[in-house]
Amino acid sequence: MSKKWYNLFVSVDPTATEPASADAPPSSDAARMVADIAATVPAVTTFTTQVNDPTSFAEIYQAAEIVTPPHGYTILKVAGMLQSEHIKGLPQEVKKSSILVALEATGAKIDEIIQDAVRRDRALDGFEAVLGKSRAALEAAKIEDNRKIEAEMNAILADYRTRIQANNDAVARENERFAAWQAKKRAEERTIADAVAYFVSENPISVSGPAPTSGAPVKSGK
Repeated sequence: MSKKWYNLFVSVDPTATEPASADAPPSSDAARMVADIAATVPAVTTFTTQVNDPTSFAEIYQAAEIVTPPHGYTILKVAGMLQSEHIKGLPQEVKKSSILVALEATGAKIDEIIQDAVRRDRALDGFEAVLGKSRAALEAAKIEDNRKIEAEMNAILADYRTRIQANNDAVARENERFAAWQAKKRAEERTIADAVAYFVSENPISVSGPAPTSGAPVKSGK
């Protein structure tokens, strides 16, 4: 067991004068004691009601049916006591003794407190698994939705590109037809202009396009 919150309460030698370090590994007897207590708590937490506010741990505990015992002591109350201005600055052994005295005065047992801690911890782990499954399901659904949206977008984009290309092709064909007509117009104008040139000094016929390389002599009419 990797969690060491129980080191504050569990000691192998109750007569020890040196306070145990919170980071020191628990003795085999202490670890066995905690393991025995933890074994009384179901490994998998069952939530009997829906949790509407996942940020509310109190609601999670309530859904897991973790209730405050008649004597009123839970691991959360003990945690609050340890942070009290009256004892939080005291040595660890003194704080532990103060808590144990308070528990004894109300008939609460340290086993119950550790059991409450294990239940709450497992409820949080269980709800984390629930949230994890919900998150994974949402992610999978949104990824699939995005795939469909992207496919629809690509289909629409392909249709737009086809329509744009069709418009461009229509413009190109019209440009080709217009250019061909202009070429015929210039040829027609050239024919007319060449014929008129034999009889006038100033040709009244306008010919669009490049000037001819050769042509009939222009008659002055005199």
